[in-house]
Amino acid sequence: MSKDKDKSKKESAPPSLFDNLDLFADVASGGARTEVKKSDVSAAPAAPAVKPAAGLTGSGPMRELFDFNFRQYSAYVICSRAIPAVEDGLKPVQRRIMHSLWEKDDGRYTKVANIVGHAMQYHPHGDASIGDALCVLANKLWGEGKGYLIDGQGNYGSLLTGMPHAATRYIECRLTELARKEIFNKKTTSFVPNYDGRKEEPVYLPAKIPLLLMLGADGIAVGLSTAILPHNFIELLEAEIACIQKKPFQLYPDFQLGGTLDVSDYQDGLGKIKVRAKIEKEDKNKLIITELPWGETTDSLAESIEEAIKKKKVPVRKLHDLTNDTVKIELELQTGESQEKAIVALYAFTNCEKSLSSRPIVLDAGRPKLMTISEIVRKNVERLMELTKREQEIRLGELDDLYHARTLDRIFIEERIYKRIETEKTMEGVKKAIVTGFEPFLKELRRGIVDEDIERLLKIPIRRISQFDIDKNREEIEGIEKEEAQVRDNIEHLRSFVVKYLKGLIKEYAKKYPRCSKIESGAFKEVDVRAITASELTIKWDKENNFVGSGLRNGDELFKCSSLDELIFVWKDGRFKKTQPEDKIFVDKNLLAVIRYNQEKDREAREFTVVYEEGGYGFSYIKRFRFGGLIRNKDYRLAPEKPKSKILFFQEGCPDTIYVKFKPAKNQKIHQQYFLPKEQVKRVNPETKKLEDQDVVAVRAAGTKGKQLTTKPIARISSSKGSWWDDKEALSKGILD
Repeated sequence: MSKDKDKSKKESAPPSLFDNLDLFADVASGGARTEVKKSDVSAAPAAPAVKPAAGLTGSGPMRELFDFNFRQYSAYVICSRAIPAVEDGLKPVQRRIMHSLWEKDDGRYTKVANIVGHAMQYHPHGDASIGDALCVLANKLWGEGKGYLIDGQGNYGSLLTGMPHAATRYIECRLTELARKEIFNKKTTSFVPNYDGRKEEPVYLPAKIPLLLMLGADGIAVGLSTAILPHNFIELLEAEIACIQKKPFQLYPDFQLGGTLDVSDYQDGLGKIKVRAKIEKEDKNKLIITELPWGETTDSLAESIEEAIKKKKVPVRKLHDLTNDTVKIELELQTGESQEKAIVALYAFTNCEKSLSSRPIVLDAGRPKLMTISEIVRKNVERLMELTKREQEIRLGELDDLYHARTLDRIFIEERIYKRIETEKTMEGVKKAIVTGFEPFLKELRRGIVDEDIERLLKIPIRRISQFDIDKNREEIEGIEKEEAQVRDNIEHLRSFVVKYLKGLIKEYAKKYPRCSKIESGAFKEVDVRAITASELTIKWDKENNFVGSGLRNGDELFKCSSLDELIFVWKDGRFKKTQPEDKIFVDKNLLAVIRYNQEKDREAREFTVVYEEGGYGFSYIKRFRFGGLIRNKDYRLAPEKPKSKILFFQEGCPDTIYVKFKPAKNQKIHQQYFLPKEQVKRVNPETKKLEDQDVVAVRAAGTKGKQLTTKPIARISSSKGSWWDDKEALSKGILD
């Protein structure tokens, strides 16, 4: 009955949106929504049942809708927001800001808020994001609002201290001379409609300089991210010259904040670099930081150093941040501390040394692509050659038009063709008279006369005709011919012309944009952090209160260690555990030993020997072992987890001899024995099938059972003869094999 009820409920239920894909037809096709009448719904035939797909791998209208929307969103974020284009080196928001600046440019400073408002005609996002992007452009690479492309006036924040910029209504900006000359050219720019179709914006700016590598870029898109480090402008121009001349070249990053670079793992932009702050010595106990690693500010670096001081990682007593226009962080060292050791500690434990990854993913012809720095330079050179050729071809066409116009002017005035139109009463007659007048001189023209030429000739004022200088006209035509010859030569020898252009830029801007970061001749010397901190902590054992740690006032001092080391606690019942050094760790009264442990180094190097008594039967076992790889704070066992199991002997290394005194028993003949755990015995190697000398007690893992030592209860055991050992009793050697 219940099944019939469920069936009737399903039949009477309205159709689901997910049963019929046709209901999504208007959405999928992008058409307008249409209203559906009630009568149409009731008259429509029932939708066929759709079997649900197994698992999460099925298909359906919702899945297709989500897939489509996700692809649209991903493509938009990648192509229209986060990833720069290799053609002009800019992200869309940067391109729109630069285009807005160019449209508003009159050589004077303009409120940034005005530029932001103008850019919103092209950029369909908020004003805050546009303002922030403009200030970032103004601060790249040389800070204080004096960037490559934007000359700022007012508080643009500081790359040194991390201070944010002022509100956009309080700061001003304009294009730099470099941007005006080398970034814009309306004649070589292609335009597309903006997001609402009211305006046109450039597809790419015709940038003739390698902006992508000059500015650097970072962005996170859907499924990928890009990280391009900034490079020196002059070195980029020199690399482009080398590329044109087919010579080898190498490029490394350059940061305005300075610092020292280790570029040994840069891999042409596909690897990483290390950058260090510049630390100078002053007096006997002072250090001065004068340059920062890229991405750090004086505040963040000072915070990093203060954190290291609290943890006693660096021997610094006081820190003074004296930064104003230049970086100056003064560090006072603790009494008697070496300046060299303090510098090494700063590089090891603070942000005075950083690693920066490089992953140049760019849009090449609208598609994301991973490229090396050399490939980007070659793309920039191809773009430069293409733009230069187009500029020269456009100029050649302009000169040809100018030559044609000046020749027409000369003939029109010199041969008094304008006199022929005085008797004409109609426009057609005027045009015919001019064309007829030029017929004897057609050989002097490069092309025929069109209506536009006649219109221009008719607009020549009487004053110009009466004051026309034939000699000046001829000189002008000769100048045009000379420039045409030069432009044709430029096109014919395009590589040489571009190299000359680049050398001119180098000459003009070399002093303005010097290299700021120093490149180390080799890789940085690796800082041995463990060696620096080898005696950083003093581990004590308070046996009265059952505590172990580095912050105890009372207790026996065990050893000094690094905070990077670990401790292994071994208890008498056979438990052991690895843990990190702390100020105070509670251990019970059964603790047997505390061991300093460096897992990376000691897991295969350090050997231990243990003798334990198994609970229950009371048999004793011996094993040689290494701790190996251990998980921190997890309990392990050296002896089986049985009641009354206990460790009788524990020692690092393996003693040559172990002396054992048995508990007295009735009719006992042997009261003491010695054992040789390092003794060699003849055994067949199962792999080679040959007889070999092997240890009677082989080194195994810590959890193995080991070799049976004896079945008798043990009273005393040691690796040396104690006062309890009876030398008068006949020697008895214990058998381990």
